[in-house]
Amino acid sequence: MSNYIMRLDDASDHMDIGKWQRMESLLDRYEIKPIFGIIPENRDESLVSRYEENPLFWQKVCEWVEKGWTPAMHGYQHCYVTEEGGINPVNKRSEFAGLPYEEQAEKIRKGYKILVEHNINPGIFFAPSHTFDENTLRAIKAETPIRIISDTVAWDVYKDGDFWFIPQQSGKVRSLPFRTVTFCYHPNTMEDKSFEVLESFLKENRILFSTVATIRLKDRSKSIWDNLLQRIYLARH
Repeated sequence: MSNYIMRLDDASDHMDIGKWQRMESLLDRYEIKPIFGIIPENRDESLVSRYEENPLFWQKVCEWVEKGWTPAMHGYQHCYVTEEGGINPVNKRSEFAGLPYEEQAEKIRKGYKILVEHNINPGIFFAPSHTFDENTLRAIKAETPIRIISDTVAWDVYKDGDFWFIPQQSGKVRSLPFRTVTFCYHPNTMEDKSFEVLESFLKENRILFSTVATIRLKDRSKSIWDNLLQRIYLARH
């Protein structure tokens, strides 16, 4: 039986408040508690120019945490500065992959500091566009206590070096034959149909959804099947 996890990307002081409220109401209805990724200092023009600044954003973040949502550090400024895919090359653009260690460490340090200053202590990291490299992991280890990454493709949770990886395999809900599956949604860009499909799936499968707190962080290494799955996944992207 699979364990499903909901992940929401691009929470920041510039976002579609109405769609996030709709998502929150939907998840509350089925008692789903997601991981949500916070952009510490949003400088992404595609977001900043589109949505008005929300002065109550950090208050809302604290409300989500209080109701059991799991906060994650979603990069730093959400600005793509390289065309590298790193160790999870789902996309060829990155805020981190390909940059020198010192530059990445500064971004991680500043981003984490902003979250802590707002009384948010994330235990999870995931990068914009899923792209990061070994220097990103080194920087996270040196600059934060975070040791969980929500990304990469695998059959189940695994550990590599100092980090546990909770795999993220799909951008929409669907039945998948894996032990742990993370569905990644971007509420800012969701259409009515996406909300309708999501609700239908939650209605039928709510019992399969877990929180990060209930997922067992196993010390298993990636298997040959995990590596094969990743190659197949990346070949189709």
